Amino acid sequence: MYSMNGAFVISQSDKRPIYLQIMEQMKQRIAVGDWKEGQAIPSIRQLAVDLEVSVITVKRAYLELEREGVIVTQQGKGSHVASTPGLGAKLREQELEQHLEQAMRIAAMLGIQPKELEEKLREAGDRFSGNGNGNGKL
Repeated sequence: MYSMNGAFVISQSDKRPIYLQIMEQMKQRIAVGDWKEGQAIPSIRQLAVDLEVSVITVKRAYLELEREGVIVTQQGKGSHVASTPGLGAKLREQELEQHLEQAMRIAAMLGIQPKELEEKLREAGDRFSGNGNGNGKL
């Protein structure tokens, strides 16, 4: 576990590779504002020790996050959250898109047509907003 405004949770039972779990949780920290633009993040070695995983695994996560423009690593200065305006909002938008794609896949497996899924989403929005008039805002 790693504590920097919350713990990383690495699950051996999760079918996804550990580096993807690390990436996802780092993106979540940034998306919710726990980690700010330009903020230093744990070194690869330190995070590997804290999570009790291979340095290679953490390095892969960091390299992928760098490739995506989420973090920046400078020799001798360590890694930091990228100073990209709106990065947190962008990551939240990407997460929403992933959830919507997953909803589409599940709906397809259940034989639910896109229009029906759209109606279900609208109904969920109404329940969320508590107004029940079909114009609910999420």
